[in-house]
Amino acid sequence: MGIEVQGYTKRYGRHEAVRNLSFAVAPGQVFGLLGSNGAGKTTTIRALVGLTRPSSGTVQVAGFDVWKEPLRAKAAFGYIPDRPYLYGKLSARELLRFVGQLYRVPGADAATDHWLDFFRLTDFGNEPVETYSHGMRQKVAIIAALLPDPPVLIVDEPMVGLDPHAARQVRGLFREHADRGRTVLLTTHSLPLAEAVCDRLVVLDRGRVLGQGTMDDLRARTGTEAGGVHGDSLERIFFRLLEEEQAGRAAQAPA
Repeated sequence: MGIEVQGYTKRYGRHEAVRNLSFAVAPGQVFGLLGSNGAGKTTTIRALVGLTRPSSGTVQVAGFDVWKEPLRAKAAFGYIPDRPYLYGKLSARELLRFVGQLYRVPGADAATDHWLDFFRLTDFGNEPVETYSHGMRQKVAIIAALLPDPPVLIVDEPMVGLDPHAARQVRGLFREHADRGRTVLLTTHSLPLAEAVCDRLVVLDRGRVLGQGTMDDLRARTGTEAGGVHGDSLERIFFRLLEEEQAGRAAQAPA
């Protein structure tokens, strides 16, 4: 199993950031968490990578409970945050050499050369990371996550700061990673990205699940049909689910 979340709930005082969330992502799949700001996407990601303890429920990565077997779980995934925190005084090569040694990656230096060339960073590989633009740092964070070839890849808003060429490359990398039998979970605000690469999706709003499944499952759930413009279909599904949720809350509100 790649990722399994059962009954995950996270409370901050009386506020429920996520309520009773359950889903599973099998090897070979790209799974998307969609939702507006404050929907609970990053809260869920933080639980999966061991940064926020669930109030209730369980989260497992590669068959290991993240909170009962943290070292084994964390050894099994790569994590790309929306804001990469890197050692600024190190060069990209030094940082990636450290990652290669930490994960005991065979041929890490050759792999680093490949990835730096792939992302057009070769000329900057020996410069301190603190001199990089946000997009360049994001590329280094992506390389660091992919270098050990992890069974599970967890990604929070991967396209932040990337130029169109790099964004297209990264979309392909996620798909290729899953096609090699790995598991990819990503959060994104980009509906076209989600529709292009995700096999299954869950739509969150205010910490609650509005819909879950394949694109066909969600179309059946909302009664929508495929659109003629790329991204239109998922956009209609997304807003239909939000409208249904808002209508339900309005109907339950006291007169």
